Amino acid sequence: MKKKVIAGFNISCVGDDRNYSYLPSRNGNTISDKVARHVLKWIDPDYKSYSWLDRGSDERQYCSPGIDLPVASILRTKYGEYPEYHTSLDNLNDVVTPKGLNGGYWALRRALELIDKNRIYKTKNLCEPQMSKRGLYPTLSIKISSEKKRNMMNFLSYCDGEHSLLDIAEKINLPSWDLYELVEELISYDLISSI
Repeated sequence: MKKKVIAGFNISCVGDDRNYSYLPSRNGNTISDKVARHVLKWIDPDYKSYSWLDRGSDERQYCSPGIDLPVASILRTKYGEYPEYHTSLDNLNDVVTPKGLNGGYWALRRALELIDKNRIYKTKNLCEPQMSKRGLYPTLSIKISSEKKRNMMNFLSYCDGEHSLLDIAEKINLPSWDLYELVEELISYDLISSI
């Protein structure tokens, strides 16, 4: 299993609508940790970050010495941190809400999508490519496209074969999911490739 697991998330307490929380792997710097922090930064900049010392769920097994799987936890309100935890009030009427479950779902979905799409990209050109001849850069100044243009050129500037999509998203300060369509477009114009 260790040879095949790239990343994983312990799913626990994802249904309330109070907080978002993150509990790291024992290592604290796995791809799961980096993805969890990235996603939560954009979903809820005020998410609560815990230490490995605050563990208490199945992450104890996944990350124990000798196992060391890259598993972090994305939660809403962490177990033991809300008054209804392990009581008869911890139910679908008093704690878990449709809004909370939807938020937990999207946090985990964004994390899994990023792991799936997190490739290292390399430009196929030396220097900046000529974008206007490809229809990717307006020949006239258009205010609406300036942000897209800047994001495209910033993204390309880090496509050096050393930076992953997550690395680049962090460097240019954008949520990774805002780059997925851009990546597909750049690949379709044969400007970048994944390595």
